[in-house]
Amino acid sequence: MVGNTEAATPAAATEGLRLRGNMGIGALVMSVLAFASPLATVAGTMPVLMMFSGKAAPGIYLIMTAMLLIFSVGFVKMSRSIENPGGFYSFITAGLGKTTGLGGAFLAYVGYLLIGFFAPAFFAVTLQAFVAKTLHGPDIPWYWYALAITAATTFLAYCRIDLSAKVLTVAMILEVVIVIAFDVVSFATSGGRVAHGIGFSMPWLTDAGLGLALLFAIGNFFGFEATVIFRDEVKNPDRTIPRATYLAVAGIGLFYVIAAWGYIAYLGADRAQEAARTNTVGLFHDSAAQLVGVVFSDVVSLFLITSVLASMLSIQNIAARYSFSLASDGALPRVLGRVHKRHRSPYVSALTVGFLWALAIVVLAALGVSPDAIYPIASGSGTFNVLLLMFVVSLAVLVYFLRRRRQASEPLWNTVIAPAISMVFLGAVTYLAVANYPELIGGSALVTVIFMAFTFALFLGGVLYAGYLRRKRPEVYAKLGRERL
Repeated sequence: MVGNTEAATPAAATEGLRLRGNMGIGALVMSVLAFASPLATVAGTMPVLMMFSGKAAPGIYLIMTAMLLIFSVGFVKMSRSIENPGGFYSFITAGLGKTTGLGGAFLAYVGYLLIGFFAPAFFAVTLQAFVAKTLHGPDIPWYWYALAITAATTFLAYCRIDLSAKVLTVAMILEVVIVIAFDVVSFATSGGRVAHGIGFSMPWLTDAGLGLALLFAIGNFFGFEATVIFRDEVKNPDRTIPRATYLAVAGIGLFYVIAAWGYIAYLGADRAQEAARTNTVGLFHDSAAQLVGVVFSDVVSLFLITSVLASMLSIQNIAARYSFSLASDGALPRVLGRVHKRHRSPYVSALTVGFLWALAIVVLAALGVSPDAIYPIASGSGTFNVLLLMFVVSLAVLVYFLRRRRQASEPLWNTVIAPAISMVFLGAVTYLAVANYPELIGGSALVTVIFMAFTFALFLGGVLYAGYLRRKRPEVYAKLGRERL
């Protein structure tokens, strides 16, 4: 009787299904690396980082790669111990308890929503300029472009994850080819600039701007941490997730080191910082045009557009799966936990993310907010959310394995030393983010106060909500993080 009743209810018929996919190591790596939008990073964020670090930019990327590989040690060990697709939400729950876990889940969901919302505005500004200046087309209002990309990524996120993985793989390959071509030509033509120096140096603690450089650099790596949230949609997750995590961090780190060095090889070590200061926005495009030609620069503009689309799709897939996990546990409305019968995707959660972005676009356009003001605030505030989240995860991993050592001995490096190092490092970068928050979001003092207060209120709200569930809905509280603690 009960089974027949549930089968007759659309929600019940889909809530019991699990997400499914067939991603291998390569597809998973590409799916999470697309989050970082490598071409957009090299063309947009890297010149900003070079404003603060100059010829030390490659060294900063080397340090960040090493530190995040250390973070990955405890992260991967945790993924093998906590076999849940809840990502950071499950990890924090296992290490620090259900109340902290739910606070972390709220940080994750809203953080990824905010980071992803940089894309519609940035895509709109980039495509608007490309259509008007390069193609000499009509001047279409930015919000139509923004709504178009939101519709496109929402459709792809609605479908089976394998389709998104194929789209993201193609986009990533194109991005990488473009940047590698720039790097090769930069190094090949640097012979005449030896007098200006083509080598890079490692940063020092006393370097002015080091804090902001580290802050911008870590945001360029985000996305690799989402490997665990696709657990149910990859082949052989116990093997695929660890390998994909290490490959993602090492691959993107090496890619950034060489790209930053390519800038220095072309500009000259002693002139790179000043060049980045005077031409931050156009540094990559102008350098590419001078090195390879105007046609190549136009191709870069075109692929920058597809790069932003790929990044937005990757982020939407991640945000949708956090929403799905929370709904599956009963912390969000059950409807968000529905699985598409054919695509086996979290289609309602994916549609909800797209709807929230579209609604924000409409509201901001109606208020007359410039798209140039949207994407730095969205990206910066979202980055702070995820950075704070990663610090809490490092603490959770350390606590979890310290507690387990009472019952069984495990490798000290994987369970104590590496998590402790990453916790100290991420704690220091989080402090830098708090101290330099206005520069991170490019906003006024009032905007800084509002968004920083909102971030901590999110975490506290999740903690208080978990307390409410423990008192009023203990059956839901028992499911949080899908951990029996």
